[in-house]
Amino acid sequence: MSNWVPTTCMRCAVGCGHIHRGADIGVGVDTVRGDPAHPVTEGLACARGLRETKDPGGEWLTRPLVRDGGELVRTTWDVALARATQGLCIAHDRTPDAVAILGSGQQTNEAAYALGKLARGGFGTRHYDANTSLCMASAVTAYYQAFGSDAPPCTYADIPDADRHVIWGANPAVAHPVLFRWIQQAADENGVEIVVVDPVRSETASNATHHVAPDPGKDLALARAVLAHLVATNRVDHSFVDRATDGFETLYPSLPSPAAAATAAGVGMESIELLAAALDLDALIYWGMGVNQHVQGTETARALIDLCLASGNLRPGTGPFSLTGQANSMGTRICSSKGTWPGQRPFADPDHRRVVADHWGVPVDRLPDDPGPGPVGLLESDPVEAIWTVATNPAAGMPDADRARETLADAFLVAQDAFRTETTALADVVLPAATWGESAGTTTNMERMISRIRPATEPPSGVRSDLEIIQTIGSRLFPSLFPDASPDPAAVFAEFTALTAGTVADCSGITYERLAESHAVRWPAPDTETAGGYRYYDDESWSFPTASGRAQFSTGRQDPLPEPTDDDYPLTLTTARAGDEYNTGVRSRVGTRAPVVRLHPDTVCDHRDHVVDDRIAIETRRGSVTARIDPDDGVPAGLVWLPIHHPAINRLTLSDRDPQSKEPHFKQCAVRLTAPADQPQSKHENSSSEL
Repeated sequence: MSNWVPTTCMRCAVGCGHIHRGADIGVGVDTVRGDPAHPVTEGLACARGLRETKDPGGEWLTRPLVRDGGELVRTTWDVALARATQGLCIAHDRTPDAVAILGSGQQTNEAAYALGKLARGGFGTRHYDANTSLCMASAVTAYYQAFGSDAPPCTYADIPDADRHVIWGANPAVAHPVLFRWIQQAADENGVEIVVVDPVRSETASNATHHVAPDPGKDLALARAVLAHLVATNRVDHSFVDRATDGFETLYPSLPSPAAAATAAGVGMESIELLAAALDLDALIYWGMGVNQHVQGTETARALIDLCLASGNLRPGTGPFSLTGQANSMGTRICSSKGTWPGQRPFADPDHRRVVADHWGVPVDRLPDDPGPGPVGLLESDPVEAIWTVATNPAAGMPDADRARETLADAFLVAQDAFRTETTALADVVLPAATWGESAGTTTNMERMISRIRPATEPPSGVRSDLEIIQTIGSRLFPSLFPDASPDPAAVFAEFTALTAGTVADCSGITYERLAESHAVRWPAPDTETAGGYRYYDDESWSFPTASGRAQFSTGRQDPLPEPTDDDYPLTLTTARAGDEYNTGVRSRVGTRAPVVRLHPDTVCDHRDHVVDDRIAIETRRGSVTARIDPDDGVPAGLVWLPIHHPAINRLTLSDRDPQSKEPHFKQCAVRLTAPADQPQSKHENSSSEL
């Protein structure tokens, strides 16, 4: 019987420790369990993470594919790699920015680092990003602006010490079940409460002490109403504000009246007082995609940070805590060179650019001058001619997805993935990659813990790891940058951590040997004996890596939504995560299932003439999707709820973006309900003969 192998779950960013073992005959994972020895979760694990690790429901890719006569056909690795490198090279010879590369929060730290090194130090393209920017870019930008560094200041250890858990625009009961279990356990203590802010009565709201339901997209107005109420009722912690922050004197006169802001948010003053009272105590404010995926996502995230600053909730047991979605989103933020250089080195800083160029052995002028237009802007940019996607599915995951599919179909497209997706169906070259249970490396969870990923089984014979594929292509195109086409993950990790030495995200004290002994280590870890804890705070003293050494307040105010309702499109669509669908559902698809639309019974009644066999069509100015109706009085009348990770849904959503973070506005757009019609098939679908 195979041995148990410790590893880390790669479904979400909680970072649960798993132990798994491979099948005794052939390849594959036979059994997966929570790992009691793992310091992050001590044996806890959610059923979906276990199931999708052992037996994912997606359609596996097992051989390389190339397009021949309009069809995808099986081929050898030599042919597929030759075709991929040729297409990328032709585009690069025209101009570096003709090559676009999209990575993922599903990659290991090592693969993400190597992909960024290849994109920035090899191709020299500014058209490089990752799908993590579709989820977390607004939180990242807010942290940098407020604190001078990315990532939450708090850790999981702060959850039991908080008196109030304010969960804003997030549904961890579905998205992060183990984390929500910790919150619930904390709330079982006498006097500890959970307050949920969400337009919909979500699974989290149904298990909370209180539920505040603002109008969709009006979270910034709500946050400003709470802050204005704290000011009006003399509850600001002026001692902390004076000692540790800048900008309150600029923010104060710009605040609306509490009542006016409450009205703009669609809530009563009793809800404002409820939230203000929560901040009188030791409070953690968690937030998720309901805040980030908005044209004012950065300003809203900063407004939540402002609430923590104004109330003095920036010490252990308190603080702002963004809930990261993908398993290694945090890793891409510190190692992939997509928004900053490794270690959060500022992208435009000439000294840091020189350090990176010297570390990679490339001329500094090869590095692009700016981090690029973001993932949506990348697909809209000229002169992109070749696109390489790694463990991501932009054909379904991008907003206004039909437009994204047209761009992908027009380009020379290399799609690297473990499963068949809408993107692989459009590709000129498909490179089958190893997945969880088959790959080696590390990952970084939402509280900055780095831990090992270990394989329990060899991948199938026609499949290679992400890291091997990236370095093979790199060695063929830029051999001096990638002299070894058969990389050792430990060596790549050591190269990455060495580049972080002396930075705010210093990982240079973390090694594979240390991880073997400790299971997980939190950054910053500048030497082999220390590890990170609560950031910016030390014994009633605060220090931040900002120009002044202080945290910064912001002055954002609520603006109108980018696509308000009107007579033609009188309802508002919102999107959110369903429990069994994640990352466009590539690991959980069993056949073709129509999406489920949640509607208030009154909304269903108002549109009963359009209902056919419990189905209805949802239309926007960009497209139409037919869904099965689930009447739900937890969804307000006039609101239409759809699961964002169903592959059809982003045909409806807007490509408008936050101007600061470049994150798309996935959450609200104007829709109408009509009778279902036969769904037109995209001209790009079903274009392969062998997948």
